[in-house]
Amino acid sequence: MAIAAIERARAGAAGRDPVTAYVALGANLGDALATVRRSMADIGALAGVQLLRSSSLYRTAPVDSSGPAYINAVVMLSTCRTAPDLMAALQQIEQAALRERPYRNAPRTLDLDLLLYGGARIDSAALQLPHPRMWQRAFVLVPLAQIAPELVSDGQLQQVADQACEPIR
Repeated sequence: MAIAAIERARAGAAGRDPVTAYVALGANLGDALATVRRSMADIGALAGVQLLRSSSLYRTAPVDSSGPAYINAVVMLSTCRTAPDLMAALQQIEQAALRERPYRNAPRTLDLDLLLYGGARIDSAALQLPHPRMWQRAFVLVPLAQIAPELVSDGQLQQVADQACEPIR
């Protein structure tokens, strides 16, 4: 019982109202499909997090990068964690998937981006919310529109229509 209380406190759950957050998932190294699926489950298993919705999986070409096609998705969460604590937990999931950061936009085993955290606006060295490039990426907007259509306008989808984003069936 004491361990559960410590985990809840560490997760920032003590006395905090839940916030709706959105996380983008992407991978293009190793078994990317399995990694993204497993990571969705790992995110939902975090203390202080409830997985509310998951988009379909999409295959996309690398943007500002190289390597094989990416597997992408977006999940909607309810969380009592703070935004920085949630981001730290997401980075731990990336590390468990052996994420390396040799250079900007390098191919990766897993990339987890906190897109939105309620209506929060954060601009720090460690975290920017809303995610600064989310509105420029079909691999974010298409799956986000699937699970939260009220957040993405037709005009925003039109602006990224030239970026291939194919659902995986």
